[in-house]
Amino acid sequence: MAVVDKVRVDIPPADERRHVQIQNWTGSYRRRAVAVDFVSMLLAGLVAFVVRFPSTPNHLTAPYVALTATLPVLWVLILMLCRAYEPRFIGVGSEEFHRVLRAGFIITATVAIAAYATKTEVARGYVVMALPLATFLNLVARYRLRKWLHRRRWEGDCMRRVVAVGHRAALVDLIRLLRQKRYHGMDIVGVCLPTVLAHGEDALTEVEDVPVLGDFGQAAQVVERIGADSVAVLACPEMDGTALRRLAWQIERDDVELVVAPALMDAAGPRISIRPVAGLPLLHVEHPELDGGRKVFKSLFDRIGALIGLLFLSPLLLTVAVAIKVSSAGPVMFRQVRVGRDGREFTVLKFRTMVADAEQRKLDLLEQNEAGDGVLFKIRQDPRVTRVGRWLRRYSLDELPQLLNVFRGEMSLVGPRPPLPEEVAQYGYDVRRRLVVKPGLTGLWQVSGRSDLTWEESVRLDLRYVDNWSLALDLQIMWKTWSAVFRGSGAY
Repeated sequence: MAVVDKVRVDIPPADERRHVQIQNWTGSYRRRAVAVDFVSMLLAGLVAFVVRFPSTPNHLTAPYVALTATLPVLWVLILMLCRAYEPRFIGVGSEEFHRVLRAGFIITATVAIAAYATKTEVARGYVVMALPLATFLNLVARYRLRKWLHRRRWEGDCMRRVVAVGHRAALVDLIRLLRQKRYHGMDIVGVCLPTVLAHGEDALTEVEDVPVLGDFGQAAQVVERIGADSVAVLACPEMDGTALRRLAWQIERDDVELVVAPALMDAAGPRISIRPVAGLPLLHVEHPELDGGRKVFKSLFDRIGALIGLLFLSPLLLTVAVAIKVSSAGPVMFRQVRVGRDGREFTVLKFRTMVADAEQRKLDLLEQNEAGDGVLFKIRQDPRVTRVGRWLRRYSLDELPQLLNVFRGEMSLVGPRPPLPEEVAQYGYDVRRRLVVKPGLTGLWQVSGRSDLTWEESVRLDLRYVDNWSLALDLQIMWKTWSAVFRGSGAY
């Protein structure tokens, strides 16, 4: 009980207004979302009206003026029915955008069915332009609104106060992850450990500078005392179904969110479904689809995308080649053996960013390796990099010739980082999982920090990609790549 007494001394008790802050920012966010949704549909309707009826007499366009004014209200109502304003979708994940798309299909079907049922003649050009344009504008507006929220969260605003329950090792990983990615909006303000670690002779007082406020059985009391908004329960045998049910009952009266991390990590939503069996909710995990029609489609998508990229970027490629040739002695292209799908070796193509004898000088620089893992070789201020090469690396322009590798089928547009043979020779069983798909020109490692990542982080991201591949994920990574490249962070 000593820990609970400490809570009462150090932390003032919460009152009935304990959720005012989270209600304020979630309410403000939802009002902004309603505003951008309304304006998106209104703007789309006005554009469609002006384009479709540039010189039509006013008495013929009056119904469309009324329709243009009515659609924004209908759009917001449909989004509400699609639950696009729920707080749990705010800030992270793709569910918010899925619901906007769903609302777009619903409003299109609603207008079509209503026109057919009432035998109303509706200009198809107006409908075909207004509704898809509104959906597109709304997706862009929601994306920008989410980025605004992320900036606020990086500044420490719009956060949920979380009490985390679990064993120390799992808590350490969660705390570090949420500190690195504050845009998730979860600020861990206290943790609950097993009884022996919370109250024993060697009791811990904090985990990663977060105070230990009680044991598993005191989680609900801790939440009440510090005014937390959420409880995060990590996988541990002590928190079985009965204990979780009791915890949910204890915190439901205060409308505190309960989130539970399953023992299986890094499995994305599309692979997971809950199937009740004999009254038990069983978590069913589908195997990743790495072969068959999806593999063929990905290959076609990669080759067509690479061909378009080569044609579109050919002036830039020529300019970079000339700059390399003029600025330093040596070939324009750098060729190196890498390991691809199923362990097959291939020659990767890159613009040369180092001096011509860089590989020979590598042995002299091994003691300066900053990776610290024995697998990768990284030096932030590598003396072998040329002046032009440093600029090319900052914006990943040296990687563009790999579009040829993609077109030849040796690489993919998106995938794990292409490893060297000496790296693969040191792979353990789990890490070799990276080789079941083609390496990528970009990937989760590219949009998550590039060379700033540790070896363990790089492996974790690559394995997550392999197990959760989808075309939607590929498109999302390609979209985020532009931002990562322009920032230039982690490129050296």
